[in-house]
Amino acid sequence: MKSLKTFLKEKRKLAGLTQLEFAERAGVALTVIRKIEQGKGNLQLEKVNHVLLMFGHTLAPIPHKDIDSSFR
Repeated sequence: MKSLKTFLKEKRKLAGLTQLEFAERAGVALTVIRKIEQGKGNLQLEKVNHVLLMFGHTLAPIPHKDIDSSFR
């Protein structure tokens, strides 16, 4: 499974967009794109979903019990 930062960077580059162009099209600040691509924490799920919607994807919270069972 790809990390969010890898997924976003690959998709953005395939679309031939700079970080600034991508941010403008996604309707978010350039810093949001930079934080995601750098793997920074403390991101707002709403902002991340705004960006991912450009590629038909979203993120959703996963219950703790589902995370634990997937690592067994």
